[in-house]
Amino acid sequence: MALGILLPKRYGYVVLDLVAYVFLHTWMEIQLGKARRQYNVPYPNLYAVQPENQQPFNWVVVGHRNSMELMPIFFVMLLVGGLKHPLISAGLGALYIISRFFYFKVDSTDDRLGLLGYSFFALMGIIICTAYFGINLCSSGM
Repeated sequence: MALGILLPKRYGYVVLDLVAYVFLHTWMEIQLGKARRQYNVPYPNLYAVQPENQQPFNWVVVGHRNSMELMPIFFVMLLVGGLKHPLISAGLGALYIISRFFYFKVDSTDDRLGLLGYSFFALMGIIICTAYFGINLCSSGM
């Protein structure tokens, strides 16, 4: 119970965002495996080389890799920013997760870029929460 004293109320929502993202990432991994079988792209190939399979398979790969590349930043910023602003961080985290889901699902380039904007908006909001927390720590003398 000592941990409950150190963490702010409603920090559980931040933790639940992390769990939700892990489920999303696992689902993306499963979709990537299905796409490998569907478009006949064997390991260790990262991308499809057959012209008829290039675009649909490579969109799956790009969606997964892009989400995976930003995952560490999202996790750290969410956990730290949530210490000062748990509800704002959790809400922005949920927006990030939802936009990442739809970004992965959409096949056309134009629609993808619009959805990507929502995830970057959410991530920037979480980074601002984290920066604000750091500034408060500096000014309080901790």
